[in-house]
Amino acid sequence: MNLIQGLISFILHIDEHLVDIIQMFGNWSYLVLFLIVFVETGVVIFPFLPGDSLLFAAAAFSAVGAFHIWLLIITFFVAAVLGDTVNYHIGRKVGTSIPPNSWLGRFVNQEKMDAAERFFNKHGGKTIIIARFMPFIRTFAPFVAGASRMNYRYFLMYNVIGAALWVGICTALGFVFGNIPVVKDNFSTVLLAIIFISVLPALIGIVKSKFGKQSVS
Repeated sequence: MNLIQGLISFILHIDEHLVDIIQMFGNWSYLVLFLIVFVETGVVIFPFLPGDSLLFAAAAFSAVGAFHIWLLIITFFVAAVLGDTVNYHIGRKVGTSIPPNSWLGRFVNQEKMDAAERFFNKHGGKTIIIARFMPFIRTFAPFVAGASRMNYRYFLMYNVIGAALWVGICTALGFVFGNIPVVKDNFSTVLLAIIFISVLPALIGIVKSKFGKQSVS
């Protein structure tokens, strides 16, 4: 429970925690930010780490000189690409051999692998790009892509495009709007809005799927 509360506090008060990180690690803060994004995108059991909010907040700090914006963008971009790449290979290695009764097996099984493969074949690389802007799904998508044997070169191309768009858009918004007084004074509300907007496509998909099943039945 304390871990969950700590994570919620970290996400909602990420500006305060970034100050602590900068004070503690100095230039090594880039490595800390790299590791957070890398783990959030690269390890399927850590989808709850901050993604969009971290990019936004760090870019806001870069606007006042705490970070160099281009070094920050490169750090996030490399972390995002490498994270998805590692996640893809983990999925390719163990995705089809996960015990069905395990915790992860409840979410990843052969039926879902087949469905994911059909989905990727139908919608192509845009699946990876869209997933970048959706917390939790962002972490799960490359794993499923690997487990469903999506062509790696094809995956890598859209991995790079998706990472560039995700990092570019989130950091640009943070750099431009993060230090506007009304945004700065209501930082937690802004971050909640970012999270809500990020998960909105997933919520819409769930609602459509639910009503679609009801109409079929």
